[in-house]
Amino acid sequence: MYNKRCIVTGGAGFIGSALVRLLMKETQADVLVVDKLTYAGVPESLKEVGLEPTTLTSTNPRLSFLKADICDQTAMDEAFANFKPDTIFHLAAESHVDRSIDGPGEFIRTNVVGTATLLQSALKYWRGLDEQAKATFRFQHISTDEVYGTLGETGFFTEKTPYSPHSPYSASKASSDHLVRAWHDTYGLPTLITNCSNNYGPFHFPEKLIPLIILNCLDGKPLPVYGKGANVRDWLYVDDHARALLLVNEKGVPGETYNVGGHNERTNLDVVKTVCSILDELRPRSDGKHYDSLITFVQDRPGHDLRYAIDPSKLCNELGWKPKENFESGIRKTVEWYLNNSWWWKPIHEGRYSGERLGTGK
Repeated sequence: MYNKRCIVTGGAGFIGSALVRLLMKETQADVLVVDKLTYAGVPESLKEVGLEPTTLTSTNPRLSFLKADICDQTAMDEAFANFKPDTIFHLAAESHVDRSIDGPGEFIRTNVVGTATLLQSALKYWRGLDEQAKATFRFQHISTDEVYGTLGETGFFTEKTPYSPHSPYSASKASSDHLVRAWHDTYGLPTLITNCSNNYGPFHFPEKLIPLIILNCLDGKPLPVYGKGANVRDWLYVDDHARALLLVNEKGVPGETYNVGGHNERTNLDVVKTVCSILDELRPRSDGKHYDSLITFVQDRPGHDLRYAIDPSKLCNELGWKPKENFESGIRKTVEWYLNNSWWWKPIHEGRYSGERLGTGK
């Protein structure tokens, strides 16, 4: 049974909270969530595993929460010294491409400077461990397929694909990947890197495509589709990703990179139409029209990559990972979750983000 002491940065975010829920429900791990609780940090995402969102205290003795900025060296040093982790899952990041176009500075600060700060804290802590603890410690960095740039109509990203980021977001994540590799190669810190395709599922902040479309449908608002909707993404159900992260932590080789993808390529327009079709079935419009009549084509995102697709063969063949969900099963589960959990998204929708257009670059 997995029983490590784990720091999870960004554990109140989308992917981070999925990982924390997995660790709490299916392992014996002790977890310290470190999260600054920016606009996309939602402590309510951890309510079902014992976190009290208002006080950030926990009824689960294996779960604790530290509200802190990963750029704060003193706070990170203290987190390592006090919690004494066996591993760190580093997911804290600014992650929305559109926001990076409007304000790249915060992405550079959090994703680049924050990662360097964490690496220094981890290195200082790791050097003080005994030899056995040094050998089993892991610094696991969670990144994105967007660092590889864009594909044409064929081919897949592999772990050997050269980096070619095109947005401030992907450039900042590429920078953080390089820093993690440098700390492994220069100082010997036992690091792991995963690069994943587009995640979707429950507790997804509503600025991202799938939850935005679901909630706009429910509100009767236009469904914005960039350009002609022809951009292709490889979709990965978030719980499958969380299981991959845990598997890499247990079995991955230090210094290695593992790509995580679902082999679920869809154009953005196909994704939107699929969501509309499921909602037509589960929550028909009162006027009798189909939700896809709300689709509105809008000006494309600046520097919009055409296609992402990951080859996860290394992860599957070497570590034995296999996703449980395909796109059809995962997207239905996602739509059903949003229909049944307005308690989570409605306060966000009414307070922090209500679906406005971001990332015009103006």
